[in-house]
Amino acid sequence: MKNYVDGGEAILEALRKLKIDYIMSSPGSEWSPIWEALARQQLGNKTGPTFIESWHETLAVNMASGYTLITGRPQAVLLHAGVGVLQGSMGIHGALQNEIPMLVMSGESQTLGEDPDLDIEQQWYGGLTVGGIERFIEPVAKWARAVTSPHTLYESVIRAGEMAQRVPKGPIYLNVALEHMLHPWSPPAAQREVPAAPLVQPRAADVERVAGLLHEAKSPVIVTETAGRDPEAFSALVELADLLAIPVVDGRSNSYANFPTNHPLYLGMGNYQALDGADLVLLVGGRAPWYPPRRRPTSGKIVAINDNPFKGHMVYQNLHADLYLEGDIGESLKLLTAAAKAAQIDTATVTARRQRWAREHESTTARLRAAREKAGNGGGIDPLSLLGALADTMPAEAIYVDETITHSPLIRQHLPHTMPQSFFRGSGGLGQGIGTALGIKLADRRQPVVLLIGDGSFLYNPIVQALGAAKRHELPIVIVVFNNKKYEAMRKGHVHHYPEGASASAGLHFGVTIDGPDYEQLGGHFGFHGRRVEKREELPGALKGALAATNDGRTAILNVMVSR
Repeated sequence: MKNYVDGGEAILEALRKLKIDYIMSSPGSEWSPIWEALARQQLGNKTGPTFIESWHETLAVNMASGYTLITGRPQAVLLHAGVGVLQGSMGIHGALQNEIPMLVMSGESQTLGEDPDLDIEQQWYGGLTVGGIERFIEPVAKWARAVTSPHTLYESVIRAGEMAQRVPKGPIYLNVALEHMLHPWSPPAAQREVPAAPLVQPRAADVERVAGLLHEAKSPVIVTETAGRDPEAFSALVELADLLAIPVVDGRSNSYANFPTNHPLYLGMGNYQALDGADLVLLVGGRAPWYPPRRRPTSGKIVAINDNPFKGHMVYQNLHADLYLEGDIGESLKLLTAAAKAAQIDTATVTARRQRWAREHESTTARLRAAREKAGNGGGIDPLSLLGALADTMPAEAIYVDETITHSPLIRQHLPHTMPQSFFRGSGGLGQGIGTALGIKLADRRQPVVLLIGDGSFLYNPIVQALGAAKRHELPIVIVVFNNKKYEAMRKGHVHHYPEGASASAGLHFGVTIDGPDYEQLGGHFGFHGRRVEKREELPGALKGALAATNDGRTAILNVMVSR
């Protein structure tokens, strides 16, 4: 057996130095040097990344995203040439919007068979090589470039991995020529250990200033959208809110479990009435909290606490911030709490505030409960009845992934989450939910993972490929399809702009009806569990059966016929 040491080994060694756990891949013919290096790694019992194969490029990217959402550690994605990267660009774009660090690579040939000393396969000549696929990926990645030579390959991969983890975090793309990977490689004489990205924190003077504002405020409020992505920030937010009895509202586009929904200071999602009379708002992890953006929610001061308040992927933002604490959100909240503790706290004011907002929490909770109970008295399965059944049936440690559109506000208002990393909602285009859920399951095999998805959203996913990955890699999840047999967002948008138009008057809607398959049967080829649910009283048993199937190692698909 010949022991090749070439660019494939250079890439794999760089991934080892970056402490990458998995190589997610929808394989391509340029990657034989990597496969050879992986074979040597396995035969030599050497530690290094594990290979995870999928049958679709977006799926591979999404699984990397889901894994990193739980672990915080970026992963590597290997795609095929030009067409493969274009197929995966939806997932890369979603990772950019979600600020998920990852390293994405593909390759192409530079010599195209004209090098007499290097026999390159013929498929590259005639279209598979597009001549710089990084040009296509630049708009949807944090940074995209071609590796310049075999001599820069190793450090280019290291640099890309380190760059991905710096704020703003995001996907880095490298175009690696096949010729560079086939070129002999000599490891550097002194290989450094790659350090973790440091946590950046705000200036002490800025922290002291905001702490002073907190002590002066009579009615402070916290609005958060993305703090809960980091468990440290979740806990730090609870500590700060508890210390000064500050109510917490989830913003209109919250994407994570940011604060325990059963906490007496929690006032729900999008409850901006709590900001009426607020003299200080801490906007924690805000992205697009106010709508319309021109509408300032309070006459008091707004302090934006974020490591990256201005999102480069957004064409417009208006946070209305008067002050910024820029740095790691968890570290900023801890510093702010420490500064608040060091000053004299007005116990009477804090006690009165705590009692006031506890009453408001009970009122909000009762209002939501009444809505679920009222929904349960109608015919069919109201989405609120389904959410109530999920809350009653699923264990508290369940992790939810939301890929719905019209049902998403209801999900975020009514579904309880009391622990960090118990709820995720992606950004970007539809069709990424199953892959994200599988990546989350790969990162945390102990907890049940439940994907809540509309029937329209479900059809955008690479369904067969995703279910194949679930079986091959033993990643059982529960998929709950909210099936209203239509793209309700299409209809609502039309009626919104033309409330008295021909379409609304005649009930004639284009692009709305979905004559979909029997979703519950789609997993049958893989031996998965499936059930169609048409009556409200069937929900508890159906959910328990789905959970039992995942405990047995089988993904479960529930096709729930909802009434709206």
